[in-house]
Amino acid sequence: MSEPEKSALRSKRSTSEPDESPGVPAFRTWRGVYWFVLAWFVACVIGLTLLTRFT
Repeated sequence: MSEPEKSALRSKRSTSEPDESPGVPAFRTWRGVYWFVLAWFVACVIGLTLLTRFT
C-alpha cells in the first residue's frame, strides 16, 4: 500500500463517526447509554444515602 493510500485511510477513520449503534431501542449512540448509566448510578447513590439517613 502506498503512502497516500495509508494517509487517506487514516484520515477517513479519524474524521468519520463510528457506525456502530448500541442496539438499544431508546438510545441512538453509545454516549447516550453512558450518560444514562452514569445518571442511574448517581441516582442510586443519592437514594441509598437518603434511605440510610432517614431510617
